[in-house]
Amino acid sequence: MTTLHWSDERAEIHKVVVGPVANNVFVLRCRATGDAVLLDAANEHERLLELARTLGVREVLETHGHWDHIQAVPQLRDAGYDVHVSAADAGMLPSYDQELDDDATIEVGDLRLRTIATPGHTPGSICFALEGAPVLFSGDTLFPGGPGRTDLQGGNFDAVIDSIDRRLFTLPGDTL
Repeated sequence: MTTLHWSDERAEIHKVVVGPVANNVFVLRCRATGDAVLLDAANEHERLLELARTLGVREVLETHGHWDHIQAVPQLRDAGYDVHVSAADAGMLPSYDQELDDDATIEVGDLRLRTIATPGHTPGSICFALEGAPVLFSGDTLFPGGPGRTDLQGGNFDAVIDSIDRRLFTLPGDTL
């Protein structure tokens, strides 16, 4: 089941939980144009493909390359959706279309997402901040109550703490 997780006059954020480790997948949709992006093609590709078709998804953005966030990437690419990932994590994906740089802008209809490199959970972990709204898609850089795990492939505790301190704690206090 998909839920409307957050909205304002410009944007909708839909959330679905998929796979054996209950990964969050989000769709950011521009209300004015209907354009959307899917964040983290984690698992259950048939469900994500239906969600993508229903909500007007144009491309997929990956917050990082761990297996539990990328299992549906091949099927989404086969269906024609471009997949974007940071250069440092690109080798963790079976395939992708574009590498993302730090502080880049991604247009989603009339919306703008800004990339924020947050190495630590993986070397190429990246967050996406919605410009003009208190919204951050943090992937596994942040977990409820603290930083994401660093005991997995590419993890570095000092790096994730530094990323959170320098890159995320600078965001407005009401950021979700």
